[in-house]
Amino acid sequence: MGETKPDKIRVPEFLSGYGELGALIRSADWTKTDLGPPASWPNSLKTVARIMLDSRYAIWIGWGSDLTFLYNDAYRAMTLGKKHPWALGKPAREVWAEAWSDLGPRVEAVVQHGTATYDEDLFLLLERSGYPEETYHTFSYSPLPDDNGNLGGLLCIVVEDTDRHIAERRLTVLRETASQIANHRESNELFAAIGSCIGANTFDVLFSLIYLIEPDGQSARLVSRTGIDGRHPAAPSVITISATAGAWPIDELLARSDTLIVDDLAQRFTDLPVGAWDVSSRRAAVIPIANQGQDQPAGVLIIGLNPYRPFDDAYRGFINLLAGQIAAGLADVRAYEEEKNAPKP
Repeated sequence: MGETKPDKIRVPEFLSGYGELGALIRSADWTKTDLGPPASWPNSLKTVARIMLDSRYAIWIGWGSDLTFLYNDAYRAMTLGKKHPWALGKPAREVWAEAWSDLGPRVEAVVQHGTATYDEDLFLLLERSGYPEETYHTFSYSPLPDDNGNLGGLLCIVVEDTDRHIAERRLTVLRETASQIANHRESNELFAAIGSCIGANTFDVLFSLIYLIEPDGQSARLVSRTGIDGRHPAAPSVITISATAGAWPIDELLARSDTLIVDDLAQRFTDLPVGAWDVSSRRAAVIPIANQGQDQPAGVLIIGLNPYRPFDDAYRGFINLLAGQIAAGLADVRAYEEEKNAPKP
């Protein structure tokens, strides 16, 4: 019997069968760009466009004198946010105008010298969600030749590292805090050590305050602060809990026993710390510190939030774990002090 040959793989018609972006590129009006209709694109651009659209890696292409922006479904889902589909067909410098001071020199290295670039975990402030957002990306810009062997454009293959980068720095704080808590049995030493750990992350904690509620339940005493001067109105040494016009709404927190987000920092205070950033916190989180065996918290943790990150589940989880570590350390210290001060038989 003769050998059965596999069916020949049929290459689809240009841009057909390439998902959402393939359909958008086919239907877009390219007459307003220097690319012209896709059917008339040079073979070099057609080839790299097919590779881009077929890839599961996030890729964008800049082609022509304006580096007209093309991208695939993976790039749309990972990076563009609200810029999709507006970004399709725009000059690259318009798409990422907010980060062009960082990206422009890298693009110039490709366009002017034909030199590929590579960046790992590069910090970029991108406005893809309606506000400037802290992001980290690993990517390469590579020159793309046209049909004549001259520079036709550039290719970018990118991996976003934002979640990993931020998770690692938060995990470092939690790990160090847990380690320090285990080494101290005096309350003053405990809170000094906790402050040192929390204060090391000025990206996610622009400032922090820890207040312990006094036994009478009428006031709270400041036992730790980071990133903020003790003379600042946001860091009073004592807060009267019953006062509705107090520096922080501890009374409201006690009534709800759950994390409270203070959205009106600009109305409450001026000249708040900026931490690692160029602007101060717009919001603060007020988190209860659990009191072992009791319903009412032992105190509160106040954190000035990162102005360039959303307060999402991951951020909430981080500060809740911090508050839990503080509660555990405080419980151990109090148990040790009670044992030490107990009458000897």
